[in-house]
Amino acid sequence: MSKLFQNYKRAAIEFVKAEGSYLFDADGKKYLDFSSGIGVTNLGFHPQVKAALQAQADRIWHTPNLYQNSLQEEVAEKLIGDRDYLAFFCNSGAEANEAAIKIARKATGKQEIITFKDSFHGRTFGSMSATGQDKIKEGFGDGVPHFLYADYNDLSSVKSLASERTAAVMLELVQGESGIHPAEADFVTGLAAFCQDKNILLIVDEVQTGMGRTGKLYSFEHYGIEPDIFTLAKGLANGVPVGAMLGKTKLSAAFGYGSHGSTFGGNKLAMAAASAGLTILKEDGFLETALAKGNYLQDQLKTMLADNPKVTQVRGLGCMIGIETSADLGQLVASARAKGLIVLTAGSNVIRLLPPLTLTKDELDQGLAILQEVFA
Repeated sequence: MSKLFQNYKRAAIEFVKAEGSYLFDADGKKYLDFSSGIGVTNLGFHPQVKAALQAQADRIWHTPNLYQNSLQEEVAEKLIGDRDYLAFFCNSGAEANEAAIKIARKATGKQEIITFKDSFHGRTFGSMSATGQDKIKEGFGDGVPHFLYADYNDLSSVKSLASERTAAVMLELVQGESGIHPAEADFVTGLAAFCQDKNILLIVDEVQTGMGRTGKLYSFEHYGIEPDIFTLAKGLANGVPVGAMLGKTKLSAAFGYGSHGSTFGGNKLAMAAASAGLTILKEDGFLETALAKGNYLQDQLKTMLADNPKVTQVRGLGCMIGIETSADLGQLVASARAKGLIVLTAGSNVIRLLPPLTLTKDELDQGLAILQEVFA
């Protein structure tokens, strides 16, 4: 009998080895991974990341944040480039969003934060309270107060909730957990202008959309905006636990000495992996190629499933794709897995695809062929 809490519904297989875009179970069966470990191994099981981890483990794998950490400085430089931000490192997306909530409140002296219905920001009390899905909160009692929930892609809904008490608006530019819903361009640019006009901070949750997932380093680059705060995790260290909150330099006074911290945040191993991953992501043409792969995958799926009566829509951004379907999600996932393809679900009726950005054309076509069989 398992000694683990049964809060996960686990498939009856264990992956014991990985190479590139492939996973291998304990029986030696090979699977093409179109999930990236829920959007984490964005580069697949990449040899450069592995080498960076091994080299760092040979030197030192942890120091507390009481001492200088040149690896954190290196990763921050790669994340920020010539933008006007500062970075804080933590362990997860939920923690990054907690940091964003804290700095927004402290910097503005206000408490209300507007988020969106069907959003997902994490499972700690603050990030869970920011989440606009009741099912995530059931049974845990009262959440953190002062969160208001607007309708996604509806600027008038935001305006109706905003007041002099509003510290920030927080959103995902593709709502992932609820079914892969991209934000509309006019909504995003209008929201950014409204926040700037009303001196409201704009927070973009890039936990799932960041690190090349949408074909840009950050999804906000598709929309021509720069948020006051954005958060990262998942693909940041390609499988090693890490999160980051990046905020405009003007917010620095709100996170002065002793205001916030993390024992493991910016751990040497995580930073070594993140630095190696960012080097790959920033190679000339890498992100453009990743975007082209995502567009190819979406286009092929739309053509392939156009006449399927159980498929309503294929939508997404870059390599973050949802297939809305009336078919049984559990059966689809199990059928794909039996044929050697790992896929995910999102919401109540969406198959979610988060393939590695490093997939070859042959691997893309292999995955498409299996999906065609599964949906047939």
